[in-house]
Amino acid sequence: MKRRIFAFISIAVASLLLVTGLQWVTPSPVVAQSNTSLLVSAAASLKEALEEIKPLYQQSKPNININYNFGASGALQQQIEQGAPADIFISAGKKQVDALEQKGLLVPGTRANLANNRLVLIVPKNIVGITSFYNLTDTKIKKIAIGEPRSVPAGEYGEQVLKKLGIFDKVKPKLVLANNVRQVLAAVESGNADAGLVYATDARISNKVKVVVTADDKYHSPIVYPLAVLKSSKNADAAKEFVQFLSGGQAKAVLKKYGFIVP
Repeated sequence: MKRRIFAFISIAVASLLLVTGLQWVTPSPVVAQSNTSLLVSAAASLKEALEEIKPLYQQSKPNININYNFGASGALQQQIEQGAPADIFISAGKKQVDALEQKGLLVPGTRANLANNRLVLIVPKNIVGITSFYNLTDTKIKKIAIGEPRSVPAGEYGEQVLKKLGIFDKVKPKLVLANNVRQVLAAVESGNADAGLVYATDARISNKVKVVVTADDKYHSPIVYPLAVLKSSKNADAAKEFVQFLSGGQAKAVLKKYGFIVP
């Protein structure tokens, strides 16, 4: 009887050792690489171009999910300063990125200029008789849409142009301030404004407006789109890779397609 019990115990112990040994020598299954999400806070004027760039990037990086938060550069800057989540910031003006850099909110060495743009005066497509900025002082022009200069770079550039031309005080009562440059475009498209100041790239995507004149660069600060990775990013390495892709040939081709001037 004792021999049988001893044999049973021996078999049980051997079986346990065998199972334990197999677990020790068998490698754990490789855990599939989980998806990484990036949130890019970007100027509204970049919407179509960045949305077209997204699938191009994901062809080689299928595990990276790119999400966008489009808006006025000044508003996006404030969101970031107040702790809103974001991995990358792309502004339509230098001032907003300068402010974040001064506050130590950017990852050092990641700042770069994505593209440049031009400022244009637009009117509804059926409007005739407007050929220059000076026509904005005419009595038939009742409303001029422009971005809020304090938060919308296009509005700031527009104000600079009107002041340089000496007509700002005359047209100021006609100004209708918008929260971003796409609202300016929509106002002119709908006829709610007789004219508006937008980027050349905004006018290019609409068949309801026409460009009257392009502002001379000497009348406003350089229109540049700086970008950088934010220190608050939880995926800084992935964000750096996407920023690097934005400076490459595929992304530049898309930006050029939409009328941006690339470095």
